[in-house]
Amino acid sequence: MPQQKKRLLSILAPGILVAATGVGAGDLATAAFTGNKLGLAILWAVIAGALIKFVLNEGLTRWQLVTGDSLLEGAVLHFGRPVLWAFLLYLVIWSFFVAAVLMSACGVAAHAIYPVFGTPAQDKIFYGLLHSALAILLIKLGGYRLFSRVMSLCIAVMFAVVLTTAIALAPAWPQVIAGLVLPRIPQIAGEGIPWTVGLMGGIGGTVTVLCYGYWIREEGRDSAEALRTCRIDLAVGYGMTALFGLAMVVIGHQIGPVQGKGAGLVANIADVLKSQLGPLGPGLRWAFLIGAWGAVFSSLLGVWQSVPYLFADLWQQMHHPRRADSSDRPSVNTAARAYQCYLYALAIIPALGLCLIGFEPVVKWYSVIGALFIPMLALTLLVLNGRSQWIGQAYRNSLLTTLLLAAALVFFVFVGGLVIHSRFFG
Repeated sequence: MPQQKKRLLSILAPGILVAATGVGAGDLATAAFTGNKLGLAILWAVIAGALIKFVLNEGLTRWQLVTGDSLLEGAVLHFGRPVLWAFLLYLVIWSFFVAAVLMSACGVAAHAIYPVFGTPAQDKIFYGLLHSALAILLIKLGGYRLFSRVMSLCIAVMFAVVLTTAIALAPAWPQVIAGLVLPRIPQIAGEGIPWTVGLMGGIGGTVTVLCYGYWIREEGRDSAEALRTCRIDLAVGYGMTALFGLAMVVIGHQIGPVQGKGAGLVANIADVLKSQLGPLGPGLRWAFLIGAWGAVFSSLLGVWQSVPYLFADLWQQMHHPRRADSSDRPSVNTAARAYQCYLYALAIIPALGLCLIGFEPVVKWYSVIGALFIPMLALTLLVLNGRSQWIGQAYRNSLLTTLLLAAALVFFVFVGGLVIHSRFFG
């Protein structure tokens, strides 16, 4: 039995990492806000968002397992080296803003559990830096194995707390079922569409989708025979992500209007739960705060461990470009100097965002930059996986996959336009 458990955890580990990294305080807050404003009728959008991310991640996984190249290697090889420099610039900018947001969110969540200096602004800086240092320590001490265990623990806490809270609030289950199977958008002439697309876009992360390819390499999955295992793994991961989103929509709908943004909103939800759940309230408030902390810290830890893979991959390709007729491929691992340098840069430089830049401007730019990534990924997969001479006839995109990728491309271009318009012109 222990051996069977170990085998099961090995199969599901990368998918669990996808779920834990892709669900942060911002995603939970967006789901709660949407549930509060649009009600349970919008639950179908959570499923649709998780499905889109599954299709994207399955596509990049299929490419990597069949060709042996990471998606970045394939894009540079077939589209040219300008792709390398363009994505490197994008990655550096995205890294600064997402790291600043995650450190800030960890600071706010930890302040809600145990204030140290008395003011949220001071605790945000203190706890943000402390969580960043803790993430480095965990990654340096135990590498991928310790990282995956800590992430599994965090997501177990998140999963239990959020689902228990949603069930304890006793939603109208017929309305829940109707919201899942009867797609519609309430307030479609008003705020309905922006909140719906925001909910769908927030499920499952953006740039961190690429990191799944490096996690499966750590698990030794390096051939097309592992594709079925990865599909099961991804289905479990995005299934968990969808459950989190569904539970937060239910929570947002049941508790009514709550003030705040991001991690601050999650802390305020905990206070409302305390007042609404009678004798269960105080205990569930603390459990919810700990679950929220697990959500934001697992996202920070996941980004700290995985995003340096992307930089190390790009760095290897700058110095050791691979020709189309060569089987030599760059080696990307956590011991590489490029990986280590980017890990420290990611954990230290964005701390300036805690001290010099307000939270709202950081979130504004992070939202815009993140919204640009998904359509780029969808377009890349449409081209790379759509040509049998590159991936092989047996593994090229099916008609259904092509349609879903095209829909994701159109959808997220629309989302990006909405985000840019609302952030800068709204």
